[in-house]
Amino acid sequence: MTLSIGEFGRRAGLTAKTLRAYDESGLLRPDSVDPLNGYRRYRADQVDRARRISVLRRLRMPLAIIAEIVDSTDEDAVVRLDRWWAAEESSMQARRGSFGWLRGQLANGVSSVEASFRVGVRDVPETKVATIRTEIDQNGLIEAIRGCQWAIRSHLDGLAETESIEHWVIFHGPVTPDSEAIIEVCVPFTGVVEPIDEIVIRIEPAHREAFTTVARDDCFYPRIMRAYEAVDVYTTGHGLALAGPVREIYLGEWQHIAATDPFVHVAQPIKE
Repeated sequence: MTLSIGEFGRRAGLTAKTLRAYDESGLLRPDSVDPLNGYRRYRADQVDRARRISVLRRLRMPLAIIAEIVDSTDEDAVVRLDRWWAAEESSMQARRGSFGWLRGQLANGVSSVEASFRVGVRDVPETKVATIRTEIDQNGLIEAIRGCQWAIRSHLDGLAETESIEHWVIFHGPVTPDSEAIIEVCVPFTGVVEPIDEIVIRIEPAHREAFTTVARDDCFYPRIMRAYEAVDVYTTGHGLALAGPVREIYLGEWQHIAATDPFVHVAQPIKE
């Protein structure tokens, strides 16, 4: 049995205009389209897909990600949904942090979150990494980092001998809300893995770096900029020459680290 677009829309809770848009985007194709009058008809078993799409749109999920979820098995869809939601929560936390920081500045003349950063120096051994480069601004940074990391880890799974829980983000230029720059997301690993598509396999040379550690709830813009300032003050004050782009080294996944626990190193390579 097939349903007219009106009846199908009533069952799914969607307007005919929305259903036509989903057809054009490829999210929800009708079962048939009359070649004479263009009337669309749908199968009753398409209602569940339509309802899922509707719920995901209420969450303001982009159409491209919705397509990935509704075209996946339920098991894979849960994983993708969890990843997207974690990125949304991280983004909201970043907005809260920026709001709190600015409000404190306006209300008190000082930041509402005071923290001190101890800067140290360490030697980093030569490391094999799988990387993806992408150009992004501050608004899309969190989702871009997560997307690149997941793509890399999906490629490494089952191929790498070992895979680090860490991932790095190397900033090849200033990323701000108003300007884009290239970032390089890296996952350290051991073993033999071939590059594929946009994933590059390379060796990060051994180097020395000045670094400081940031707690999970302080890692958002603009609060994390105080960590960058601390590293900059340290390198300048000690007369250290810079030897490469600054990077953030994430120590694990957001959901597995407590709010006040170490989450990321802000690190600046320096010359010997």
